[in-house]
Amino acid sequence: MNDQEYGYLRKHILSATGIDIDSYKSLQMRRRLTSLIENTTQSDVVGYCRELEKESDVLKKLRNFLTINVTEFFRDEGVFVELRKRILSNIVSNTRRLKIWSAGCSNGAEAYTISMILEEHPEIVSYTILGTDIDELSLEIARAGGPYTADLVKNVPAAYISKHFICKDGKYWVKDELKAKTSFKPHNLLSDFFVKDFDIILCRNVTIYFTDEAKEKLNRSFNDSLKADGILFIGSTEFMSHPEAVGFKKLSPCFYQKIPVHAVAQA
Repeated sequence: MNDQEYGYLRKHILSATGIDIDSYKSLQMRRRLTSLIENTTQSDVVGYCRELEKESDVLKKLRNFLTINVTEFFRDEGVFVELRKRILSNIVSNTRRLKIWSAGCSNGAEAYTISMILEEHPEIVSYTILGTDIDELSLEIARAGGPYTADLVKNVPAAYISKHFICKDGKYWVKDELKAKTSFKPHNLLSDFFVKDFDIILCRNVTIYFTDEAKEKLNRSFNDSLKADGILFIGSTEFMSHPEAVGFKKLSPCFYQKIPVHAVAQA
């Protein structure tokens, strides 16, 4: 795919999905899009864009392709152990009412994972979890609390399964008590307004194909959306090379704490 074809495709993708692929690593995105188009009935970019405008299934496939909806409950179990035993203990020593954002939440699995963990902390008086994603089809599953396949819940402790899920015909559904504490809405991380005053923001395995510039802009926005000493929780495949430059202190590979403004000023 040459520069002219890529530019033409970029404009059509932006118009159809609201996603600006200039925020993604160019070489990787070109290879992925070339492979995507080669696996359609179209042989070139122009033909694919015509089909994109007319066929809803083609648009749906493109959205799924761009949003990389790969998730499961308790993905990377060890980091959730760290969250429960270390990170949450520090947070609840300062507040008993938590406000949490699961950004790029896909089908809601990680938002509900956090909710299950919080239910085991009796010292927490209340909490709310906001899940956002650009993919409306994934959000429909999240709002409904399912259905989730057995493979997606394979890491969920048995006690949590019996307490928080209903199993019907081999599919799993989150119970209403857990759903009542979560809400889900569409949101584009690269262009939409960010809500503020969160204690924890999860954005895990979402930015893997983003450019360094897009990641830096996003991390600054996350920092601005966190309360003082708030926590950013990222994926195990991601890292922040210079966290202090965007206002964070590294606690461990997946957890970064917002540096209070007064501390930055003193430094």
